Amino acid sequence: MEKKLKVGIIQQSNSSDVAQNRENLKAKILKLAKDGAELVVLQELHDSLYFCQIESTDNFDLALPIPGEATEFYSQVAKEAGIVLVTSLFEKRAPGLYHNTAVVFEKDGSMAGKFRKMHIPDDPAYYEKFYFTPGDLGFEPIQTSVGKLGVLVCWDQWYPEAARLMALKGADMLIYPTAIGWESTDTDDEKERQREAWITVQRGHAVANGLPVITVNRVGLELDPSEQTNGILFWGSSFVAGPQGEFLYKAPCDQETTDIIEVDLARSEQVRRWWPFLRDRRIDEFGNLTKRFID
Repeated sequence: MEKKLKVGIIQQSNSSDVAQNRENLKAKILKLAKDGAELVVLQELHDSLYFCQIESTDNFDLALPIPGEATEFYSQVAKEAGIVLVTSLFEKRAPGLYHNTAVVFEKDGSMAGKFRKMHIPDDPAYYEKFYFTPGDLGFEPIQTSVGKLGVLVCWDQWYPEAARLMALKGADMLIYPTAIGWESTDTDDEKERQREAWITVQRGHAVANGLPVITVNRVGLELDPSEQTNGILFWGSSFVAGPQGEFLYKAPCDQETTDIIEVDLARSEQVRRWWPFLRDRRIDEFGNLTKRFID
């Protein structure tokens, strides 16, 4: 039986104006819904600039409680559009305790669930450990009217274990809101290696788990407020892959984009019949995966 899902993606360039970023997203979400999208996925930390380029306690003022003002806004947008909406927010859980949190809204505006980013990077211009406490909600798919969404966030996309656990818990697809780009001093060859590695590892998750993957990245140059670097040129390249890793859609690396991609969710079962990776897993020999390193 066919089970087609129309997925809308928004690859956007942001400014420091949170209200304007939200209004831009709202207009695009409503347009995607009008054109038939049933599920819309936004990029990581879409309300603001990517503030993690520097370590500044002032940036904690961008964080908001969940539920709160931000979730109320996106709840109303989801309800008005009549779509399932995947958002990515800076969560203030308590004073001094913050998370990078994806929140999913149902078509009626209710909150279907949330996922707190589990793997937190700490690299030059990506100082996320300063801001975010690692997630504590586990790898739990979020049940919605369009299926069970295996929502992960950015740095989580490099870890096959995260994708596998979502698959083992019945996710119908893997979804990665993302913020990643180039540093200007890298050579063109190195930049391309980085981008291709990012694409390849996620297509590998699609293949290994027999699931479609939806990845939405931001785009455009965001300057470093400290002026220690030349900023980050986010490389866009949002994509949707099918359960054999096949490209269903590829966005440009240098333009804002909104598109609708049709995903056949029923195809996953057929692919898993051809390639029964879950059947053949040697779970009796995987105990060492819970160790940091095997000496």
